[in-house]
Amino acid sequence: MTETLSASAHPPFDPELAAALAALGDAFPSTLTPEMIPMLRANPLLAVTDDVLDEAGIEARDVTIPGYQGDDIVVTVLQAKGRTGTGAGIYHTHGGGMIIGDRWTGAQALFGWLHRYNAVAVTVEYRLAPEFPDPTPVEDCYAGLLWTAAHAEELGIELDRLLIAGGSAGGGLAAGVSLLARDRQGPALIGQLLMYPMLDDRDQTTSTIQIDGVGVWDRGSNVTGWSALLGERRGTDDVSIYAAPARATDLSNLPPAFIDCGSSEVFRDEDVAYAGAIWAAGGQAELHVWPGGFHGFEGFAPQAVLSQQMVAARDSWVDRILGA
Repeated sequence: MTETLSASAHPPFDPELAAALAALGDAFPSTLTPEMIPMLRANPLLAVTDDVLDEAGIEARDVTIPGYQGDDIVVTVLQAKGRTGTGAGIYHTHGGGMIIGDRWTGAQALFGWLHRYNAVAVTVEYRLAPEFPDPTPVEDCYAGLLWTAAHAEELGIELDRLLIAGGSAGGGLAAGVSLLARDRQGPALIGQLLMYPMLDDRDQTTSTIQIDGVGVWDRGSNVTGWSALLGERRGTDDVSIYAAPARATDLSNLPPAFIDCGSSEVFRDEDVAYAGAIWAAGGQAELHVWPGGFHGFEGFAPQAVLSQQMVAARDSWVDRILGA
């Protein structure tokens, strides 16, 4: 690693995405500080309204379930209106850097799959840091997966077609839950969809040095998120593989993974390394690094060509995993 790299050395943004970043202005600052957390929680960027659900033909119901240490948490069950029979299951862990977001964050990306595979999605409201530091978030997510598997029959989920999916922090949590499911002997997962996952607390990659003060979710934001989750343990040896899956030295016996990211985001190098470690362990991973992509670009600029290609690549993989 070269500490002399500056933020100006980052790979260029795709022109369409650069224009979208400029249009964002101060609506989503490059660097999130702890003081911004209450404001960002109160004003979510990608909320899902009843009108959005109606237009997508999706119905939702909330269920209170036992989370970590038996405390109540909420999951939302999503399915196509009028659904009958059985189909695939998608367990969703939302993004937000471990500090913001809710169970609706990113859930809209699942809607097409609910129709295509007659699927049911369960999206979990895990508790956020810093109020609830590690291990609460990942253990809440694992508890939600246990509930989903235990209630698969009444949900109309075929247990041999249960996929976990998450973006950003949710991608890191999905990876952590996949490791927990392996190490605790279940539930079995057919695949793990890790969208630009947040995997490494150590702040030592070239991409985290490059993406500093630019784009969406830069190095400073990443330090804010990991510090909220781990406190003084961040960057030390006292961090579990379930909190920071990049620390895992054994990635064998995991479900097939899909991993994507942009070339101009903090998570690029840890995501590439995670795919490489899965291959080294004899596992299966599909990796996409989108040139000129900033973090979460398909959500901020869905009309961009690169965004459409990113979504199409995910669709293709999910079809191979869940296809009838």
